[in-house]
Amino acid sequence: MLEIMATSRRNLLEFRISGSVTEEDYRAVLIPALEDAIDTYENIRLLVRIESDFEDYTLGAIFEDARVGLKHWAGFDRIAVVADTSGITRAVRAFSVFMPCPVMLFDLSQEDEARRWLVESLGSIHQTDLGGGVLHVQLRGKLDAAVYAEEAQDMSAYARAHDGFRLLLDLRDFDGWQGIGALGQHFTLVRDHRNLVQKCAIVGTNSFEKAARLLARKLIKGDVRYFDADQLAEAKRWIAD
Repeated sequence: MLEIMATSRRNLLEFRISGSVTEEDYRAVLIPALEDAIDTYENIRLLVRIESDFEDYTLGAIFEDARVGLKHWAGFDRIAVVADTSGITRAVRAFSVFMPCPVMLFDLSQEDEARRWLVESLGSIHQTDLGGGVLHVQLRGKLDAAVYAEEAQDMSAYARAHDGFRLLLDLRDFDGWQGIGALGQHFTLVRDHRNLVQKCAIVGTNSFEKAARLLARKLIKGDVRYFDADQLAEAKRWIAD
Protein backbone atom coordinates (compact mmCIF):
# COMPACT_ATOMS: atom_id res chain seq x y z
CA MET A 1 0.00 0.00 0.00
CA LEU A 2 1.14 3.52 -0.79
CA GLU A 3 -0.47 6.47 1.01
CA ILE A 4 0.02 10.20 0.55
CA MET A 5 -0.04 11.88 3.98
CA ALA A 6 -1.31 15.37 4.80
CA THR A 7 1.30 17.95 5.88
CA SER A 8 1.20 21.52 7.18
CA ARG A 9 4.15 22.73 5.10
CA ARG A 10 3.30 23.60 1.51
CA ASN A 11 6.41 22.27 -0.23
CA LEU A 12 6.75 19.18 1.99
CA LEU A 13 5.32 15.93 0.62
CA GLU A 14 5.02 12.81 2.79
CA PHE A 15 4.04 9.31 1.82
CA ARG A 16 3.92 5.95 3.59
CA ILE A 17 4.76 2.57 2.06
CA SER A 18 3.62 -0.68 3.66
CA GLY A 19 2.87 -4.25 2.69
CA SER A 20 2.83 -5.00 -1.01
CA VAL A 21 3.14 -2.15 -3.49
CA THR A 22 2.15 -2.73 -7.10
CA GLU A 23 3.32 -0.96 -10.23
CA GLU A 24 -0.11 0.65 -10.48
CA ASP A 25 0.28 2.09 -6.95
CA TYR A 26 3.29 4.18 -7.76
CA ARG A 27 2.29 4.99 -11.34
CA ALA A 28 -1.19 6.15 -10.28
CA VAL A 29 -0.38 7.59 -6.82
CA LEU A 30 3.31 8.32 -6.27
CA ILE A 31 4.47 9.79 -9.58
CA PRO A 32 1.43 12.06 -10.16
CA ALA A 33 1.68 13.39 -6.58
CA LEU A 34 5.39 14.15 -6.96
CA GLU A 35 5.01 15.79 -10.36
CA ASP A 36 2.05 17.87 -9.20
CA ALA A 37 3.99 19.09 -6.15
CA ILE A 38 7.07 19.97 -8.21
CA ASP A 39 4.99 21.79 -10.82
CA THR A 40 3.30 23.78 -8.03
CA TYR A 41 6.26 24.64 -5.80
CA GLU A 42 9.30 24.13 -8.11
CA ASN A 43 11.34 22.69 -5.22
CA ILE A 44 9.94 20.17 -2.76
CA ARG A 45 11.14 18.27 0.28
CA LEU A 46 10.09 14.66 0.57
CA LEU A 47 9.58 12.33 3.55
CA VAL A 48 9.21 8.63 2.79
CA ARG A 49 8.18 6.27 5.62
CA ILE A 50 8.75 2.61 4.74
CA GLU A 51 7.11 0.25 7.23
CA SER A 52 8.85 -2.93 8.36
CA ASP A 53 6.27 -5.13 6.60
CA PHE A 54 7.10 -3.65 3.20
CA GLU A 55 8.22 -6.23 0.64
CA ASP A 56 11.60 -4.64 0.06
CA TYR A 57 12.57 -6.80 -2.93
CA THR A 58 10.45 -4.49 -5.10
CA LEU A 59 12.05 -1.28 -3.82
CA GLY A 60 14.75 -1.05 -6.47
CA ALA A 61 12.26 -1.50 -9.30
CA ILE A 62 9.92 1.09 -7.81
CA PHE A 63 12.61 3.73 -7.54
CA GLU A 64 14.00 2.94 -10.98
CA ASP A 65 10.61 3.24 -12.66
CA ALA A 66 9.90 6.42 -10.71
CA ARG A 67 13.28 7.78 -11.77
CA VAL A 68 12.44 7.20 -15.43
CA GLY A 69 8.85 8.42 -15.10
CA LEU A 70 9.51 11.71 -13.33
CA LYS A 71 10.17 14.78 -15.45
CA HIS A 72 11.76 17.06 -12.88
CA TRP A 73 14.27 15.30 -10.61
CA ALA A 74 16.00 18.65 -10.14
CA GLY A 75 12.88 19.80 -8.29
CA PHE A 76 13.86 17.86 -5.17
CA ASP A 77 15.45 19.92 -2.41
CA ARG A 78 15.89 17.18 0.23
CA ILE A 79 14.65 13.64 0.79
CA ALA A 80 14.29 11.92 4.19
CA VAL A 81 13.73 8.16 4.22
CA VAL A 82 12.38 6.64 7.45
CA ALA A 83 12.95 2.87 7.57
CA ASP A 84 14.43 0.08 9.70
CA THR A 85 14.96 -2.90 7.39
CA SER A 86 18.62 -3.29 6.39
CA GLY A 87 17.77 -4.33 2.84
CA ILE A 88 15.77 -1.17 2.31
CA THR A 89 18.44 1.11 3.77
CA ARG A 90 21.10 -0.48 1.53
CA ALA A 91 18.93 0.07 -1.54
CA VAL A 92 18.27 3.70 -0.57
CA ARG A 93 21.99 4.38 -0.02
CA ALA A 94 22.79 2.94 -3.44
CA PHE A 95 20.04 4.99 -5.07
CA SER A 96 20.90 8.24 -3.25
CA VAL A 97 24.20 8.76 -5.09
CA PHE A 98 22.24 9.49 -8.27
CA MET A 99 20.09 12.17 -6.66
CA PRO A 100 20.90 15.88 -7.15
CA CYS A 101 19.85 16.61 -3.55
CA PRO A 102 20.69 15.41 -0.02
CA VAL A 103 19.15 12.07 0.99
CA MET A 104 19.16 11.17 4.71
CA LEU A 105 18.16 7.89 6.38
CA PHE A 106 16.31 7.71 9.71
CA ASP A 107 14.98 4.85 11.86
CA LEU A 108 11.21 4.40 12.17
CA SER A 109 11.37 5.89 15.66
CA GLN A 110 13.00 9.06 14.27
CA GLU A 111 10.18 10.33 12.07
CA ASP A 112 9.95 13.66 13.94
CA GLU A 113 13.71 14.09 13.67
CA ALA A 114 13.43 13.47 9.92
CA ARG A 115 10.83 16.25 9.64
CA ARG A 116 13.08 18.64 11.56
CA TRP A 117 15.97 17.84 9.23
CA LEU A 118 13.77 18.57 6.22
CA VAL A 119 12.87 22.06 7.40
CA GLU A 120 16.02 23.21 9.21
CA SER A 121 18.71 25.39 7.69
CA LEU A 122 21.80 23.26 7.04
CA GLY A 123 24.10 25.97 5.78
CA SER A 124 24.30 29.55 4.61
CA ILE A 125 26.19 31.94 2.36
CA HIS A 126 27.00 35.45 3.57
CA GLN A 127 28.11 38.16 1.13
CA THR A 128 29.71 41.41 2.33
CA ASP A 129 30.87 44.31 0.17
CA LEU A 130 34.22 45.35 1.68
CA GLY A 131 34.53 48.30 -0.69
CA GLY A 132 37.12 48.90 -3.38
CA GLY A 133 35.63 46.16 -5.55
CA VAL A 134 36.22 43.42 -2.93
CA LEU A 135 33.42 40.93 -2.19
CA HIS A 136 33.73 38.78 0.95
CA VAL A 137 31.79 35.50 0.55
CA GLN A 138 31.50 33.21 3.58
CA LEU A 139 30.28 29.62 3.18
CA ARG A 140 28.98 28.12 6.43
CA GLY A 141 27.80 24.64 7.31
CA LYS A 142 26.65 22.15 4.67
CA LEU A 143 25.18 23.87 1.65
CA ASP A 144 22.31 22.62 -0.48
CA ALA A 145 21.18 23.81 -3.91
CA ALA A 146 18.46 26.05 -2.45
CA VAL A 147 21.04 28.20 -0.65
CA TYR A 148 22.89 28.87 -3.91
CA ALA A 149 19.63 29.74 -5.65
CA GLU A 150 18.88 32.35 -2.99
CA GLU A 151 22.33 33.98 -3.17
CA ALA A 152 22.93 33.83 -6.93
CA GLN A 153 20.80 36.90 -7.60
CA ASP A 154 22.73 39.05 -5.10
CA MET A 155 26.08 37.95 -6.49
CA SER A 156 24.92 38.60 -10.05
CA ALA A 157 23.78 42.09 -9.05
CA TYR A 158 27.17 42.80 -7.49
CA ALA A 159 28.96 41.52 -10.58
CA ARG A 160 26.83 43.70 -12.88
CA ALA A 161 27.71 46.77 -10.82
CA HIS A 162 31.45 46.17 -11.27
CA ASP A 163 33.48 45.70 -14.44
CA GLY A 164 35.64 43.36 -12.40
CA PHE A 165 35.87 42.47 -8.73
CA ARG A 166 38.08 40.71 -6.19
CA LEU A 167 36.74 37.69 -4.34
CA LEU A 168 37.59 36.81 -0.74
CA LEU A 169 36.25 33.26 -0.33
CA ASP A 170 36.01 32.34 3.37
CA LEU A 171 35.75 28.57 3.95
CA ARG A 172 36.70 28.45 7.63
CA ASP A 173 33.22 27.27 8.70
CA PHE A 174 32.38 25.35 5.52
CA ASP A 175 31.45 21.66 5.95
CA GLY A 176 30.85 20.71 2.31
CA TRP A 177 27.94 20.25 -0.07
CA GLN A 178 24.62 18.50 0.45
CA GLY A 179 24.30 16.38 -2.67
CA ILE A 180 25.33 16.57 -6.31
CA GLY A 181 22.89 19.37 -7.05
CA ALA A 182 24.56 21.74 -4.58
CA LEU A 183 28.00 20.95 -5.98
CA GLY A 184 26.70 21.61 -9.49
CA GLN A 185 25.18 24.93 -8.41
CA HIS A 186 28.51 25.91 -6.86
CA PHE A 187 30.43 25.40 -10.09
CA THR A 188 27.68 27.06 -12.13
CA LEU A 189 27.92 30.15 -9.92
CA VAL A 190 31.71 30.24 -10.30
CA ARG A 191 31.53 29.68 -14.05
CA ASP A 192 28.99 32.47 -14.56
CA HIS A 193 31.31 35.05 -12.96
CA ARG A 194 34.78 33.66 -13.68
CA ASN A 195 35.68 36.32 -16.26
CA LEU A 196 34.96 39.14 -13.80
CA VAL A 197 37.07 37.84 -10.90
CA GLN A 198 40.39 39.71 -10.98
CA LYS A 199 41.85 38.12 -7.84
CA CYS A 200 40.66 35.38 -5.50
CA ALA A 201 41.82 34.76 -1.93
CA ILE A 202 40.68 31.47 -0.36
CA VAL A 203 40.79 31.19 3.43
CA GLY A 204 40.33 27.75 4.98
CA THR A 205 41.74 24.83 6.92
CA ASN A 206 40.68 21.43 5.64
CA SER A 207 42.21 19.42 2.83
CA PHE A 208 39.19 19.82 0.53
CA GLU A 209 39.62 23.59 0.79
CA LYS A 210 43.15 23.31 -0.58
CA ALA A 211 41.69 21.22 -3.39
CA ALA A 212 39.24 24.08 -3.96
CA ARG A 213 42.22 26.35 -4.56
CA LEU A 214 43.44 24.07 -7.36
CA LEU A 215 39.98 23.98 -8.91
CA ALA A 216 39.65 27.76 -8.60
CA ARG A 217 42.88 28.21 -10.53
CA LYS A 218 41.35 26.24 -13.38
CA LEU A 219 37.96 27.97 -13.22
CA ILE A 220 39.00 31.56 -12.40
CA LYS A 221 41.21 33.49 -14.78
CA GLY A 222 42.50 35.94 -12.15
CA ASP A 223 45.26 35.40 -9.58
CA VAL A 224 44.33 32.86 -6.88
CA ARG A 225 46.02 32.49 -3.49
CA TYR A 226 45.29 30.24 -0.50
CA PHE A 227 45.53 31.35 3.16
CA ASP A 228 45.22 29.32 6.36
CA ALA A 229 42.32 30.01 8.73
CA ASP A 230 44.39 32.26 11.00
CA GLN A 231 45.50 34.43 8.06
CA LEU A 232 42.22 36.24 7.32
CA ALA A 233 43.75 39.68 7.94
CA GLU A 234 46.63 38.87 5.61
CA ALA A 235 44.18 37.63 2.97
CA LYS A 236 42.24 40.90 3.21
CA ARG A 237 45.42 42.92 2.74
CA TRP A 238 46.46 40.86 -0.27
CA ILE A 239 43.06 40.98 -1.97
CA ALA A 240 42.81 44.76 -1.48
CA ASP A 241 46.30 45.46 -2.83
